[in-house]
Parts: sequence; structure tokens; C-alpha cells
Amino acid sequence: MLAGIGLMPHGNPVLNPPDEETKKLAELLKEIGETFSDANAHVLISPHSIRMSDHLGVIMAEHLVSWLGFENVELPGEYETDRELAGEIYRATKNAGLPVVDINFASLGGEYSRFPLTWGELIPLHFLQRKPLVILTPARDLPRETLVRFGEVLGEVLEKSEKKVAFIASADHGHGHSEDGPYGYAPESREYDRLIMKLINGNRLEELLNIPEELIRRALPDSYWQMLVMLGVMRKVPVKLVRSAYACPTYFGMAGALWVSE
Repeated sequence: MLAGIGLMPHGNPVLNPPDEETKKLAELLKEIGETFSDANAHVLISPHSIRMSDHLGVIMAEHLVSWLGFENVELPGEYETDRELAGEIYRATKNAGLPVVDINFASLGGEYSRFPLTWGELIPLHFLQRKPLVILTPARDLPRETLVRFGEVLGEVLEKSEKKVAFIASADHGHGHSEDGPYGYAPESREYDRLIMKLINGNRLEELLNIPEELIRRALPDSYWQMLVMLGVMRKVPVKLVRSAYACPTYFGMAGALWVSE
């Protein structure tokens, strides 16, 4: 069964909050971890794992190992893949005709079946109790409807599972909030972030499908595609919003939200 959904950022500021808004966001991330402390597994979709333009990915490697930090911050740790659940997700999405691949490395199993974790996974995991994991990857060049459909199939698998599972969407939002940032200033980042928070807080996430492509391109988010998958999960498993938070202490926006199954 699906215990609930966490939208969690992967920016370093939540590890050592520099201001009150970021502190509130970090508190929410801790609440997400506490809420899902009795889950049997976490399914986490991350934009900073393996990158594929037009295929979704299910990581099947047995061992998941901390490899790449962000801005000189590293979070060491090793996690185990719930390969049974990962296989169920892969088979169900493949049977649904979706462009999905299963991904391993070096060996089919055992000591050498290892896959790296980046900040896109490690920062959300920092706030979650250590559980078996399934790592999923989105694809930006797929049609929006395909990403939502992937989430629908995923929601069906998770809800039917005998395990209690939390779904986590790792996502930061607009990356053009500051001229000092690596992408420069883009006013669309603020517009996009405000819209996302309105949709979250107003229970209007179906309107994600209506966001203009030009706004997404100019806003420079790395959240939109994971949120479409999240929307698909929500279509299959009713959830209610507990609370949300937003902060932008640097050049990119970060949001957190916690939904629990009804």
C-alpha cells in the first residue's frame, strides 16, 4: 500500500538552513521522514541519477552507494535496492507499453552490482530513515501524458503491494532566481515557483499539464517531470495534503510537501 507522498528538495541549504524559511522547510522534511518511519520501502524518483532523454529508468543494482556530493558537501552511506518491488514496477510499466528500461551495473547481483547515488537522492534520503530503496529516473523528452501514465501504473503497483511504501519526488524548482547563480537571472523562475506552490496548496495539480512549455524552459526547473509522475500516482491513490513549505535562499527555489493516503 502507498503510505503517502513526499515532495523533497535536493539543495544543500536544507542541511544547514541559513534563514527562517529554509528552517521551516527543513522541519517539514524531518516531518516527512517521521511520517514514513514505519514504511517498508521508499520509491524515489530523481533527476540527477542516470540521464536518458526518452526512456524512463528503474535502477536494479543491488547496492546503492554514495558517490557524488554537491558544492563540497558529501553524505556517505550505502543503501540496498528492494529488487522485488523494483522488478514489479519495471514489469508493470513495460507491460503497459511505456518506454522503460531496467538498469544495473557490472554484475547482475552480489557485491559488484553497485550503482552511485548523487545529491539528487542523498539529500532527501538524509531526512528519511534508512529503508530498502527503488530509484526511478524521469525523461524530459517524453510527452507529458506518458510521464503521467507512468505515475498511474506506478501508483497501481504501490497500492497493490503488500509492503507499506512511501513515494518520494526529489525536485528543486526554478534555477534562475539570482544573477549570481550559474544560470543568471530569469524572472520566469519566480513565476514558475509561485505557480507550483499555488497548485500544491490549492489541490490543483492536474493543472501541471497546462503549464506552457516556454515558461518551463525559461524557468529552468528540475521538478516538472517528476511532478507529472507524482500526479499520475495521485490519480490512482487518493491523498490529502498535510502541509507544504517553500524557500529560496540562493539561486534555485526549493519546495517541500507531504501528502498522506486517505
